Amino acid sequence: MKFNNKKYPILALINNPTDLRQLSENSLISVCNELRQFLLDIVSQSSGHFASGLGVIELTVALHYIYNTPFDYLIWDVGHQTYPHKIITGRRDAIFTIRQYGGLHPFPCREESKYDILSVGHSSTSISAGVGLAMIEKREMLGRKIVSIIGDGAISSGIAFEAMNHAGDIKSDLLIILNDNEMSISKNVGALNNHLAQILSGKFCSKMHKNSKKVLLKTPFLKKILRYIGKYIKKMIFPNTLFKELGFNYIGPIDGHNIFTLTKTLKNIKNMKGPQFLHITTKKGYGYKPAEKDPITWHAVPKFNPITGQMQKNHNQNLTYSEIFGNWLCNVASNDKKLIVITPAMREGSGLNTFSQQYPDQYFDVAIAEQHAVTFAAGLAIGGYKPIVAIYSTFLQRAYDQVIHDIALQNLPVLFAVDRAGIVGHDGQTHQGAFDISYLRCIPNIIIMTPSDENECRLMLHTGYHYKHGPTVVRYPREIGTGVTFSNLCELPISKGIICRKGENVAILNFGTLLSQIKNVATNFNATLIDMRFVKPLDENLLIETVNKHKALVTIEENVILGGAGSGVNEFLMEKKLLLPVLNIGLPDHFITHGSRQEILSNLGLDTIGIYKKIKSWLKTIHLLQIQ
Repeated sequence: MKFNNKKYPILALINNPTDLRQLSENSLISVCNELRQFLLDIVSQSSGHFASGLGVIELTVALHYIYNTPFDYLIWDVGHQTYPHKIITGRRDAIFTIRQYGGLHPFPCREESKYDILSVGHSSTSISAGVGLAMIEKREMLGRKIVSIIGDGAISSGIAFEAMNHAGDIKSDLLIILNDNEMSISKNVGALNNHLAQILSGKFCSKMHKNSKKVLLKTPFLKKILRYIGKYIKKMIFPNTLFKELGFNYIGPIDGHNIFTLTKTLKNIKNMKGPQFLHITTKKGYGYKPAEKDPITWHAVPKFNPITGQMQKNHNQNLTYSEIFGNWLCNVASNDKKLIVITPAMREGSGLNTFSQQYPDQYFDVAIAEQHAVTFAAGLAIGGYKPIVAIYSTFLQRAYDQVIHDIALQNLPVLFAVDRAGIVGHDGQTHQGAFDISYLRCIPNIIIMTPSDENECRLMLHTGYHYKHGPTVVRYPREIGTGVTFSNLCELPISKGIICRKGENVAILNFGTLLSQIKNVATNFNATLIDMRFVKPLDENLLIETVNKHKALVTIEENVILGGAGSGVNEFLMEKKLLLPVLNIGLPDHFITHGSRQEILSNLGLDTIGIYKKIKSWLKTIHLLQIQ
């Protein structure tokens, strides 16, 4: 795919923000229109994040038009919304490769561009980073402006409020822009608010505020009257005073799709001192009717027909692991009113749509608040209920202290359904579930299960849910299952693995869904193949029996090798003084890039051919190769 200069004549002139700033202000509407159409064209042909980017096109153009980027810093939160930012900042011709293997990163990435100030993937980090950069500017006085852009969902996270509290205290020059696309803070939108916002950010108000004390000290009576009037106006103008209480000069809300209102307001704010808070309202999916009507479905999309809005269908009829989880929940909840599901804003991704509709009283979306989600589950467990925390592997990282102190230390029966474990594909480095086995395995009292297929996933969820003696974890990938037959639900014996194939000399110990890739490998080497099922506790008796009957072990997992399931096997062998060559196969000690799951597994040597080659090469080094 190539950029069409004739179709986008103005966008063709913009190779970087400097080019954008050469245009007249009147041409910005045309820039926004072309940018919106271009975004529609590229995502419909290549797939990717869509609705969020449509909602911030005017804001993106206005920010780069008013601020001297990259000298001035724009810090984007999350990153789903930054496709327009990438297009304007020199990546227009490469945007077709976004999320593809070897192509542009799906989110802002410091290695990719000097315009990406902070590499992001998880939410609510932009204000903290902005405070740090604003503090440096306060000391060095280079004249650099700092802007943090955050959404109404992300601002509910604890780290965002911690950062705002700090920013208001140190009084550095920082602009926070709240992109409110759900009207969750205020509904007072319209011409009056736009006008007031421009007045409040103008020179007159700024100067009046600065000199008010000197003027009013000379006229006590006037001071008393104005204070009373001020309180009344404040209630009208600022329906939400929280941000002012935190030390910010609150401006807004204004229409985030009016490019002229945005540029005028930003121009006024640019020279104001101290922490500023600009509240804009936008519509997710703005400018494309299907996305406006259903922004959740259009958040991240496959290829689609831009005229009809019809999305490319996946013809594989097998269920995803997320769907397996959701279906299992509905079955259990029909007979168990003490089942409570908690998710930190991942209803759709975690397969909870149907459950949330059928059992709304047993479902809690706590928004982007992973720490709260886990300790909330602790409270429910203490009260005798049966909480299940549905959470992505990389999001659980953000609640690590709560898992240790509030769950494991108190040995509470909370089930963690850890989705997106292992390679997730197109979302890349920030979303690869590479670390959960390593960071959970070292915690006392916890049981960790790794299903090899959909049926095992159901059995493990059932086992974890009915386990009353402490926390349990079931980790599963973002993947479509293989279509196995389901058995009746039953509780698995804790720690017990199963032998899938008996062989000689070499035993392959599998942890997780790579089992399907390993079966032919085991046959080629006439190796014993064991589905270990449990990372913690390990099946110690089976391990001892296996060591005694074989000359080498291979462990395979979709987690980093360091501290992973294989490391657990190594530790056990050393503790029992069982001397045997061991090859640990898993994810490498570096952050893993984006691309399709199949491409990444192949590149890492974790597909069938790659695993075969790794084992073959290793067996040669220990002089144990019998079959190639």
